[in-house]
Amino acid sequence: MTIGFVGLGQMGTPMALRLASRNKVLVFDQNNQVCDAIANSNISSAETLTEIAALKIIFLCLPNGPVVEKVIFEEGGLLLDLQPGSIIVDTSTIEYNTSISIAQRLAERDIIFIDAPVSGMQARAEGGTLTMMCGGDQTIVDQVKPFMATMASNILFMGASGNGQLTKLINQLLFDINAAALAEILPMAVKLGLDPQKIGDVVNSGTGRSYASEFFIPNVLKGDFSQGYSMNAAYKDLVSGAEISAKYQIPTPVLAAATGTYQQALLAGHGEKDKGGMITVYENMLGVKFRAK
Repeated sequence: MTIGFVGLGQMGTPMALRLASRNKVLVFDQNNQVCDAIANSNISSAETLTEIAALKIIFLCLPNGPVVEKVIFEEGGLLLDLQPGSIIVDTSTIEYNTSISIAQRLAERDIIFIDAPVSGMQARAEGGTLTMMCGGDQTIVDQVKPFMATMASNILFMGASGNGQLTKLINQLLFDINAAALAEILPMAVKLGLDPQKIGDVVNSGTGRSYASEFFIPNVLKGDFSQGYSMNAAYKDLVSGAEISAKYQIPTPVLAAATGTYQQALLAGHGEKDKGGMITVYENMLGVKFRAK
């Protein structure tokens, strides 16, 4: 059985390679060179999405909701050639309501949609140790779980369509808040005369420790802001959080404050940096640098 895989970006490429470690995989990406670069005995390249649509199970790993909708619904996309009973597993990170809408539209054509975003950065994708959060029909999730297991070591069924995306969003918003807190507080420590390296050691061995601190502080100390997703690409999570807060009238003052820091970094032209780059906002404000000496 051949599995389809669409989207060979920073996460999609290692995920497709993991999937191909145990299965035949037909891949598609707008960049044909990326497809050719990973071709092996188990991976072949499709020239068009029509070839992908002929398959029973298709994984997507795309940048955002509009791209997912384009790949599925627009002219030249998957929908026209998908057969009833086909399964689309979307590992992209997209908006909660968009995911629900896609599932509903596909259900009208008897096509099954599972939202299954992943948590974990590129290294975990390469190692097949991602966490995958799934929304949709549990029977279908169980059916495709052996394929998911080549990419993720922790596969969680979260309930109805959209719940996978909602779970991922909750996790991401907490990560964003942690990153914004580091950006605000660490430059303050330097401004008051504390040693950045020692502060980093204290935080990452003490109660201020978080995944964000463990990941970003060593890189910030080196002035390296290239190890995670760019803030430009990740900003959609904060937009989704604000939309949900407004729609369901849920106060989120700490998230709003973190979003303000994020927006300052984007407006200052730091959008290509990873979230650790938010620290530059406060470094510039205070006239200090949180760097190893």
